[in-house]
Amino acid sequence: MDKKELLTLKAFEDAYEKVGQVTLTTELIYSDYFSAIAHAKVYFKPENLQRTGAYKVRGAYYKLATMSEKAREKGLVTASAGNHAQGVAYAAAAFGVKAVIVMPTTTPLIKVNRTKDLGAEVILHGDVYDDAYKMALRVAKEKGLTFVHPFDDAAVATGQGTIAMEIVKELPTVDYILVPVGGGGLLAGVAAFAKQLNPKIKVIGVEPTGAACMKESLTKGKVITLKNVNTIADGTAVKTPGKEIFPYIKKYVDDIVTVPDEDLVASFLDMVENHKMIVENSGLLTVAALKQLKVRGKKVVAVLSGGNMDVITMSSVVQQGLILRDRIFTVSVLLPDRPGELTRVSGTIAKESGNVIKLEHNQFVSINRNAAVELRITLEAFGTEHKNQIMKALEKEGYRPRLVRPTSEILI
Repeated sequence: MDKKELLTLKAFEDAYEKVGQVTLTTELIYSDYFSAIAHAKVYFKPENLQRTGAYKVRGAYYKLATMSEKAREKGLVTASAGNHAQGVAYAAAAFGVKAVIVMPTTTPLIKVNRTKDLGAEVILHGDVYDDAYKMALRVAKEKGLTFVHPFDDAAVATGQGTIAMEIVKELPTVDYILVPVGGGGLLAGVAAFAKQLNPKIKVIGVEPTGAACMKESLTKGKVITLKNVNTIADGTAVKTPGKEIFPYIKKYVDDIVTVPDEDLVASFLDMVENHKMIVENSGLLTVAALKQLKVRGKKVVAVLSGGNMDVITMSSVVQQGLILRDRIFTVSVLLPDRPGELTRVSGTIAKESGNVIKLEHNQFVSINRNAAVELRITLEAFGTEHKNQIMKALEKEGYRPRLVRPTSEILI
């Protein structure tokens, strides 16, 4: 299919039919919890429940479906932080062709292993996607493989845009669609379909603050490259957005907003506790954005782009989230080094329904142990109000409690 024919309503219809052969229908999930927060009707498009755990299989499969047989038979190579890797591996297996995937060394283990399980050869190279991309181009040239770009490709973006078609079919009166942004392929596809179908639909891209290459590019009016990226949202840790799809984003996207990493941490807890769903950090960008967008009374769909998160990362995010919400905190108190003091402190905490997780006893904080030793107590609380209640109780007993940052792993 000619590039000029892609990212059109006709192309989206074609993609919808082809992609539907291998994808799951991820029906919208209404959220009472986030609707109350946003004062709107909030729905999630749960692509974290898609085959391979992310939306990327859509664009990868459509790219291969529109590729010449000769190009496919050469074998494929791509670069990916994980989700596109699995999408290409899955699509390659469906067409019975070879796939080589170059992934950053920082890619979560679950994404690496699942890509291998789908039959692809994996090469680990570089710290971020851009490093892996350069290596993939080198491999393509050296081995004569066909390169499949993860986002800067009109066919790939058209495949991703089938998400918007599904959203509109299920919720024709949608007002806002929120889309995570890395390189921009998903955003371009969703925005191009939504705006051509109904210009009244607002399409908002959401980037991590530490990797806001698309927002910066739109501000400058041209594609720019960030000097570095720093975010826990590994799937959107991109320095340079796509040049081929950039014009579509300029034309169709209403706005780009950014969210800091700490908001992603809080959103992870919200999704687990209120929807019992695992969503990776990049997929949570749209969830975090709900707290800053003015969408009162509107129908909003937040795309959850993926759910491929390894358990180590998951445990770290849960721990940091609990700390941020004062549900876990560490307090330092000084007390005389004599029998009964520990019981007295623990008794005070118990009366306030605090739950002790960890104790650290430092006898060498003072040269006079009889005068003072330090006790660091890591506690579980119900939230900020309960934490303050425990602190006041300790103050009342004369301990002069001081909050300190937890210094080691406390949940695992």
